[in-house]
Amino acid sequence: MIAGFETPTEGAIRLEGTDVSRTPPNKRNVNTVFQHYALFPHMTVWDNVAYGPRSKKLDKARGKGAVRKSVDNLLEIVRLTDFAERRPDQLSGGQQQRVALARALVNYPSALLLDEPLGALDLKLRHAMQFELKRIQREVGITFVYVTHDQEEALTMSDRIAVMNAGNVDQIGTPNEIYDRPATVFVASFIGEANLWAGRRTGRANRDFVEIEVLGSTLKARPGDTTIEPGGVATLMVRPERIKVSPLSNEAPTGDVASVRATVSDLTFLGPVVRLSLTAPDDSTIIAHVGPEQDLPMLRPGDEVFVCWAPEASLVLPAADIPTIEHLEEMLDDS
Repeated sequence: MIAGFETPTEGAIRLEGTDVSRTPPNKRNVNTVFQHYALFPHMTVWDNVAYGPRSKKLDKARGKGAVRKSVDNLLEIVRLTDFAERRPDQLSGGQQQRVALARALVNYPSALLLDEPLGALDLKLRHAMQFELKRIQREVGITFVYVTHDQEEALTMSDRIAVMNAGNVDQIGTPNEIYDRPATVFVASFIGEANLWAGRRTGRANRDFVEIEVLGSTLKARPGDTTIEPGGVATLMVRPERIKVSPLSNEAPTGDVASVRATVSDLTFLGPVVRLSLTAPDDSTIIAHVGPEQDLPMLRPGDEVFVCWAPEASLVLPAADIPTIEHLEEMLDDS
């Protein structure tokens, strides 16, 4: 709809304050960067970037040399000045991606649409290009509308995120808001990893926290934005990195913390952290990401431990079917 290939049934699409919802695509000041770049293979990098200004007859409109000045400026921003005379097949994937970006930006559109532009890159280059894209966006000062299925990429790059589920927007917010205060179980499970346990709200602990019966215990938790009456079913969310683990030989955690006994079922080394899979007394699975700062003794499957977290690290969400890995994969395939 932003590009103009679909007509909205209601509402308006405003670019720089002007409603363009009935403006044809070729009349909108919008450009797109595609997943596979679509560079002209017979043209040099310079000519690829110059294609847009030449098509718009920029030299005629602004005077001789306007095209060269505009292209040279964009090549400097994307750091490809030394590659101006090469053809696309002489460039790496990251360099091709930057050529596609420069070609789309050279006419300074009101909005740039990016359709998973880093999908074809390997992991390290993908991470490097994420920061390059952020730098370029800040330098040119143009709104980027970026579609991705990579949740980490969305959190890393965005000022604002819209999480869509079956064609509907579940939540719009900053990366911090989406991650720390998801509005629904779907958002909590889709953005980052989250423990999601079905429970029942039992009452209010104080002004800041409610009580929820979950994992075979009654625990304090932050209320979400949806009001759930006492006795109503709910879902408790806790991110794995917020969970602390201690051996059963230690004293049970005291103070204002939520604490549950659990049994280690699996351990996976992830480099910076160890991913612990544990089983709660009600057979629910608890996932904890344990870093070296927790200074745990060597754990093995079958060991019993305490898991605990601060009440403010949890969030009560409306009851919903908790998505399985298979469901999320199926949804991504469909989209």
